[in-house]
Amino acid sequence: MVDSKDRSALRQLVSDVVSPLGDENTHPTLNTAFAQLGMPPVPEDEGSKRVRVERSLAQVSDGDLPRVAEHILARRNLTPATRNAIEDLLWAETSPPEIPKRVRRELARALDLTDMARSEARLMALLERFWVLDREESLADLLLPSADRTPSLRQHIQQHVFRNPEDWSAEDLFEHLGAFEASDARLARFLEQVVSADVLLDEPAQRHLVNVFNKHIRNAGIELRETGSDGGYPRFTMVSTRLADNRRPKNVIFASLTKPDIRFLSAVDNDIEIVGDPDNVLVYDRQITGDGIRWRDLQSWWQNSQQLPSEAEAKKTLYHRLRRSLPDNSPGQRNLFELYHQIFGPAVYDLPALLPEVWLHWDHKTVRERGPEALLRSRMDFLLLLPHGQRVVFEVDGSQHYTRDDGQVPDSSKYAEMAAGDRDLKLRGYEVFRFGHDELRDFEYARDLLCEFLPALFQRFDVNGWTS
Repeated sequence: MVDSKDRSALRQLVSDVVSPLGDENTHPTLNTAFAQLGMPPVPEDEGSKRVRVERSLAQVSDGDLPRVAEHILARRNLTPATRNAIEDLLWAETSPPEIPKRVRRELARALDLTDMARSEARLMALLERFWVLDREESLADLLLPSADRTPSLRQHIQQHVFRNPEDWSAEDLFEHLGAFEASDARLARFLEQVVSADVLLDEPAQRHLVNVFNKHIRNAGIELRETGSDGGYPRFTMVSTRLADNRRPKNVIFASLTKPDIRFLSAVDNDIEIVGDPDNVLVYDRQITGDGIRWRDLQSWWQNSQQLPSEAEAKKTLYHRLRRSLPDNSPGQRNLFELYHQIFGPAVYDLPALLPEVWLHWDHKTVRERGPEALLRSRMDFLLLLPHGQRVVFEVDGSQHYTRDDGQVPDSSKYAEMAAGDRDLKLRGYEVFRFGHDELRDFEYARDLLCEFLPALFQRFDVNGWTS
């Protein structure tokens, strides 16, 4: 299996950044420097330090290259231009929302710059994080008197935004920053931070600015939506408005051993009760934040609901309870569940929880009793509730999905039913990924497939901490 993405531009940038490692280190310390950046070691007897750097980077696969780039961003002292170039290549792979130039321009014209510039120190720190404010000066520049040097963008902003605030409009600032030509991902992240508590320590001011932004960016099918809190202040995230029913789940009913017997304790408040043996099905009833449901959230809920004395016991018993809900006749589903946890290891604690056997529809009547109005596809094989309201479904398709008579006869009506169900899920805001059961039946083959697919999935949906 190979990564199909073309990462040649990213590899060249990484090469430019790591090439000085040979000058900065001795032979004995070079492998330590490699390890800090997630690069493989190269024995000291395999050539000069420059050669060892080249060989180490050459061993980094295209699939692992983004992780090395992330380490570089965190550890290396980069110029803003190099930092931005690496970030733009990484962020482009997360399929950021498109923000058309016209929307950008109309948004900038509608902004009152004073709403953004309440604190010079906070706004300047934000601008420095996302934009290039200082140009690289040549030797000729340094020989000139300071009064004769061309002012930097930083100096222009200090002069025309803060000392003489009527000089520039928000549109002028966006023009000089390069916001109208910037990547969609950079601008989206910039707008999220403009309304964050790092810049505005005033909740009404945050919400006012969010309303101004949303009036214009909703035309592009996106909006800033409150997805959590930060030190008591609301946190806003750019989300798509084209995901139908993009709301926070209220109850997650999963890991069912049999069809649950459900009744409403309060139909007004949507409080439900599982009648009978409560171990037949699990109901996650905690508030679901903008982070979705991570394993840490699920484990904490389980430990509390089962009154378990330790995290270790909660982790072990929860894993086995979820695994027990998987059908005995689907080795592929079991392999997917087990490999999800094996591949990521301890890092799975901060990753989205893989919820098995999740109820999508529930009807107290049978399909035969309900007739043509019956809700089909009651359960999903697996569900991931990701950050920012994103919902991902995994389905493992055995022959029963498209045949009848124990797999002997193709059944086009079953296939049509499955396709219709997928369309319905997508219109409801779910992303559906299907695996043929034969892809996952063999454990080692499934491992190779999932080692490539799962990290790529988390990168696609911008899940923090996806690396193991």
